[in-house]
Amino acid sequence: MGDSTIQPPAPASSRLAAQPTPPGGPTGWPPWTAPAALFGGLVLAAVGALIVDIPALALGVKITSSHVPPGVEIADTVVQDCAFVAVAVFFAQLGGRGVSAWQLGLRPTRLWRAVRLGALTLFGFLLFSLIWVTAFHVGKEKLLETLGAEESTLLLVLSAALTCVVAPICEEILFRGFIFSALRNWKGTWPAALITGLVFGAVHAGSAPAVDLVPLAALGVALCLLYRYTGSLYPCIAAHSLNNSLAFGSLESWGWWQILVLMFASLGLIALLAMALMRAGVISPATPSAPGAAFDISAGS
Repeated sequence: MGDSTIQPPAPASSRLAAQPTPPGGPTGWPPWTAPAALFGGLVLAAVGALIVDIPALALGVKITSSHVPPGVEIADTVVQDCAFVAVAVFFAQLGGRGVSAWQLGLRPTRLWRAVRLGALTLFGFLLFSLIWVTAFHVGKEKLLETLGAEESTLLLVLSAALTCVVAPICEEILFRGFIFSALRNWKGTWPAALITGLVFGAVHAGSAPAVDLVPLAALGVALCLLYRYTGSLYPCIAAHSLNNSLAFGSLESWGWWQILVLMFASLGLIALLAMALMRAGVISPATPSAPGAAFDISAGS
């Protein structure tokens, strides 16, 4: 079957101009904004956590440096993820630049090409992870225990939504949509992908065992390349969500059918959110054509 597109067919004369803009293309974000956005995101996430924690303390919730109640931990993480998006938008607009969702990667792409490359990315990462776990005898993560997924059904559902829906969207917008795109304007695709991947792994140091940071960095690099060769953040969000769903279900010792339900539910929620944002005018269902925006996603560095 040939590639299909998720936008209406365009006349032959306008098809090239209607293709999505590549990461780092006409956006022209200076490379220095990448580390600045990362630092700003971490600072804003810390400040946002205080905004959650201080009222909780005032209400009598016991919070210490070694223990944060699961509900508060989930709220802190949601605030952190939202901070990542806010910072990406802020730095994208520096210098009076206008910014739209499509410039951060939320733009259409060829469907079957995206499916093939996304499946290849996910398969390659899972194979690497399997080899890594076998070689280093990686232990079980404690993340879901921290989020209280085993304490109640409500916390389980909230943990799943955070891990499989919220985190993939917000992290992809900051790391692939902005940081990778800005760094591509410096030294090209591969250095930008390697740096972004390493940073992506490093920021998970607080929630994942140290031995897991290498596979996470590898996933970060792979998602950068997926973004580069599809020209869209949607395949990256989907692959990220599928990986997190598989990890979530495995940590919960679920059966294969339960993991599949979580995967489809997560992708469905992401799709519903995208459609809602399209209806609200936040996301365009098609990439706006602009002078100089045409490109070939198979070309370039």
